[in-house]
Amino acid sequence: MKKVKYYFNTHTLRFEKHETPFRVRLLRTFGFLTASLFTSFIFLLIAYKYFPSANEEMLMKQNSAYQNDFKVLNERVVELENTMDELENRDNTVYRSIFESKPIPDSVRVKEMEKRGEIKLVQSLSEKELIKTITNQVNNLSYRESYQDKSYNELAVMVKNKEKLLLAIPAIQPVSNKDLNRIASGFGYRVDPVYKVTKFHAGLDFTAPTGTPIYATADGTIKDASFNAGGFGNHVIIDHGYGLQTLYGHMYKIKTKRGQHVKRGEVIGYVGSTGKSTGPHCHYEVHRNGVPVDPIYYFYNDLTPAQYDRILKSAAANTQSLD
Repeated sequence: MKKVKYYFNTHTLRFEKHETPFRVRLLRTFGFLTASLFTSFIFLLIAYKYFPSANEEMLMKQNSAYQNDFKVLNERVVELENTMDELENRDNTVYRSIFESKPIPDSVRVKEMEKRGEIKLVQSLSEKELIKTITNQVNNLSYRESYQDKSYNELAVMVKNKEKLLLAIPAIQPVSNKDLNRIASGFGYRVDPVYKVTKFHAGLDFTAPTGTPIYATADGTIKDASFNAGGFGNHVIIDHGYGLQTLYGHMYKIKTKRGQHVKRGEVIGYVGSTGKSTGPHCHYEVHRNGVPVDPIYYFYNDLTPAQYDRILKSAAANTQSLD
């Protein structure tokens, strides 16, 4: 039963029934409702933060997984970018120095991607599909990068070995021959100057004043640097590897010693007339796998085609050797 409140009215000097105005009751009701709603909102915030629903918990875990995936992908992308920068640098070096070809600029690749609609395709994907697609692409790129790196390492070894081979091939004349008139005898059967019989001449004879420098025609190691009275006198034999050796005979003075490594163009001795010789000259031979070959076919590094043709004719014209 509702309690009825009375109060003493000092003006009428009697007890009267206490009635609350409607406006006050309305304000009280509104205040109560407002306080209730605010308190409920606070409780809901606390509940959502510390007591998520099953669906929210699943979404939070999914979001955390996405964040981890993005972090891993970002780290992989950074690694791949650094590796690709290194590969591009090596690629450009190989293209320019070996194959003399220009690599494809990145701008051209981007235009090609736009042409094929790959950028629009990526923009249309959802986050889940985008992560899955990027992950597959990054993994594929990783495999390609790994294989390409292996390929470049193999190519670098091949280039290095090729460079060593090129440096080991006799490619210049053993003495300075700017006027192309120093070849006195060629390769093949020639008349011996002492015995006056036809004998096989296994090299070329370069006439030059005594003391003229003699140069190594390729990189290699000195196999022999000694004197032979009945043959080439003071002579040097260089082992270039790959089955190639060169011989330089009749030196006035030897400048190298056995076991020494020499480079193409390095002075190894000086022209003389020691041993079986009829005048100052350098007897020069090239041996491939132990067999003497015509040295004239190796003068490709310091002669033009016209000069080479002239030397061929000069070497063939002389029928008598100097040793």
